[in-house]
Amino acid sequence: MVPPRNKTIKKQIYVSSRRRILFPAAFLLFSFLLMILPLEGMVVSVKALLSYVFIPQVRLAHGAVKYAEGVSTTVQELLNAHRENRELKQQIEMDHLLTAQAESVFKENERLSAALNIKPVRPWRGVLAKVAYREPSQWNAVIIDKGSADGIEERSAVLSLEQGQEGLAGVVVEVMENTAKVLLVRDEDFSAAVILERGQEEGLLTGGGAQPVRIKYIPLLAQVQKGDKVFTSATSSIFPAGILVGRVRAVRQDGSFQTAQTVEVEPLVRSAAVKELFIISRQGHP
Repeated sequence: MVPPRNKTIKKQIYVSSRRRILFPAAFLLFSFLLMILPLEGMVVSVKALLSYVFIPQVRLAHGAVKYAEGVSTTVQELLNAHRENRELKQQIEMDHLLTAQAESVFKENERLSAALNIKPVRPWRGVLAKVAYREPSQWNAVIIDKGSADGIEERSAVLSLEQGQEGLAGVVVEVMENTAKVLLVRDEDFSAAVILERGQEEGLLTGGGAQPVRIKYIPLLAQVQKGDKVFTSATSSIFPAGILVGRVRAVRQDGSFQTAQTVEVEPLVRSAAVKELFIISRQGHP
């Protein structure tokens, strides 16, 4: 007769063996059913769940996909940040350019305002013009943006503003319909009858190009000192009397047989700095 304890042990062994056989069989049967059932609805969800639980490669692939999605998002964020940074730099450069242009316009407005506020010693009539071009081969000549259509004529006196004071700038030598050529005081071909402030001595002022502007025919005994003002003379056939030309820079008495002094003049109007000019009408002065 088998003891009760042995019977219990055998029964447990039998149940355990049966479970080991039934569980794989059930799993295989269930897997077979999933394979033959249509891939739709609930079946697809169950298959995905079982694959994720029992197949390690599926879990790894899922993790890799998630990681790739994270990397893609990060890369996209970096690209967006780079694009925004580039656009910001372009905007800053544009702001700098606009600021520089605004400063240039502001300075130009200041110059024009000063030019429009010219108050001549005499009530001269004329035309305000701007320098449009400088001839490379003749630096002491400029082209202005006004011509015969604006009433400008040849041999008209030209003024400019320097440090808030009007002064002789040159003379009109050529006139086209919409432009004109102005010969400036420093040009070698420029000349004008002038008078010295001290002693009222008259002479002929001539441009020197790269050399100083000079006054010829000033008597040796004439009292001339550095800093004396020089004005246009009433004997001039082109320039109205009393226009400030500049100041005496030096007085030279070269040679033993000289009969006149050589007076060097520093023109008030700087040739390289002129931007706005006032052309006096030939009918606009006495």
